[in-house]
Amino acid sequence: MKVFISADIEGVTGILHWDETARAHADFGEFRDRMTQEVSAACEGAFEAGATEVWIKDAHGSGRNLIADRLPRKTRLIRGWSGHPYCMVQEIDSSFAALLFVGYHSAATSAGNPLSHTFTGVFNRLELNGAVLSEFRCNSLTGRSEGVPSVFLSGDEALCETAQEEEPGILTVATQKGVGASSINVHPAWSLEEIHAGVARAVAERQDPPPMPESFRLDIRYRQHMDAYRFSFYPGAEAVGSDTVRFESDRWFDVIRAIRFAR
Repeated sequence: MKVFISADIEGVTGILHWDETARAHADFGEFRDRMTQEVSAACEGAFEAGATEVWIKDAHGSGRNLIADRLPRKTRLIRGWSGHPYCMVQEIDSSFAALLFVGYHSAATSAGNPLSHTFTGVFNRLELNGAVLSEFRCNSLTGRSEGVPSVFLSGDEALCETAQEEEPGILTVATQKGVGASSINVHPAWSLEEIHAGVARAVAERQDPPPMPESFRLDIRYRQHMDAYRFSFYPGAEAVGSDTVRFESDRWFDVIRAIRFAR
């Protein structure tokens, strides 16, 4: 049984400031280590539930964050960025039994995390069919389009709450709660224990994913109006405001390809 993990950093226990997410900053080492520990705990939980192979996409920033020799041996680590529209879940396909998310964060404009964003600082807000689109939601739909259920998520409390509405049955572990520019965090050891146990249960109890929506309306609101103007020339895109572009399709791959080129 193959399991896929997509790992980010802004939702790991204790992280608060952009300095702590950046490779060039002295604060990064602590949270790179913590990201690696939380991913390792998820891997061990998956193996406990019967996984024979775990693939991990290092999905933060440079894609060069996880410390490979501290991950379990039966793992494959995807580093860097290929340019494929699947992006944070690159290489996922129908051969995987479950999709897990570790260290994820709330969407841009959400108060759930001091580091809330969606993919890039170019976007102010993304909406899909009228609802806010987070990185988690985008990637879980990609998994669903391949027939792979999203069964586990760790990250900030607000994202965990919305994920339970978007993916019924998903098991979540809240590592922190955003309050303005501050955060309230669980102890790192507790986080590791809960991630390990949660993944083991989630993988063991996995079910088939729900059906995909029949059609998609993507609204991208940019921070800079000139970026909206530029993307309005993408095939099928339409400017619906000075800072907002709409793209519609009945194919999910078309949507994530548009997001890839909209950045």
